[in-house]
Amino acid sequence: MKPFDYQRLETPEHLGHVEAGRFLGGGTNLIDLMKHQIETPDVLVDVTRAGMDRIEERGDAVLIGSQVSNTDLASHPLIRRDYPVLSSALLSGATQQLRNKATTGGNLLQRTRCQYFYDTARACNKREPGSGCDALDGLNRFHAILGASENCIAVHPSDMAVAMAALGAVVVTRKRDGTEGRIPVTELHRLPGDRPDLDHVLDEGELIVAVELPASPPRLQSYRKVRDRSSYAFAVVSAAIALDLEDGHMRNLRIALGGVAHKPWRATKAEAMLEGKMPEAALFMEALEQEMADAEGHGHNDFKKILAPRVVVAMLRELTGLGGN
Repeated sequence: MKPFDYQRLETPEHLGHVEAGRFLGGGTNLIDLMKHQIETPDVLVDVTRAGMDRIEERGDAVLIGSQVSNTDLASHPLIRRDYPVLSSALLSGATQQLRNKATTGGNLLQRTRCQYFYDTARACNKREPGSGCDALDGLNRFHAILGASENCIAVHPSDMAVAMAALGAVVVTRKRDGTEGRIPVTELHRLPGDRPDLDHVLDEGELIVAVELPASPPRLQSYRKVRDRSSYAFAVVSAAIALDLEDGHMRNLRIALGGVAHKPWRATKAEAMLEGKMPEAALFMEALEQEMADAEGHGHNDFKKILAPRVVVAMLRELTGLGGN
């Protein structure tokens, strides 16, 4: 591992008093990347004691500190009661040991688990811009079918981020000049385009302080994850859904997909088609097929174009009381 300087952030307000570097929270992803020489920061800024480890109700929002562990977030009574989709996503995401260390902010900013990204002997534009993408013609079963580019077809690995996308979460940040930012979680991550090495829209040295959830989320919620083994595996395809049923009509419908894109993918086309309608299985499938109209497989992952709609349709049938699979 390359030598680095270590500094500690006392409070978010002191961000301008430490050097710009990589923030160290739980370290469950960053330390691995440093060991592989994929990440080689000159400075690590420890943010674990900066007072960002609380869950608070604030008027019309619930504020989750960026250093709240995945375990504490998943098990918090308020989250389990009002945001069960988030709790379910977190519990499906990793081992207990990892959840104890992993943090809310770090989970959002974790990097792809693409095997070509981790293998420094292979071409990867995300790791080394301009080197190519071996996943395009390689083993790409886990890779993106939506929003990808000729430069990168990696997917974002977070389960938590998919649930937060369905809940309409907002990321609260602090910049080095002391100003604050508010970024919808659906806009935090970038699509690859011609710069797949840029994962997110944060400025250099910009710190995630908290995540805001709406205090009155849709009441019907579900998270489902399709994976190769029954525990502690990354999603082949996942989905988070939140909606209300009012007089038999679907309202406030939000559908987010994981394992299909460079970021949690909000199925806005399907949402628009279903909003205000009465539940109907054929309508569900029509809406999801419309969402998948631009999906592009790369051989090994072609099946995702069929699997993703079926997962969402099954979840919608269950949530709206239609039953069946």
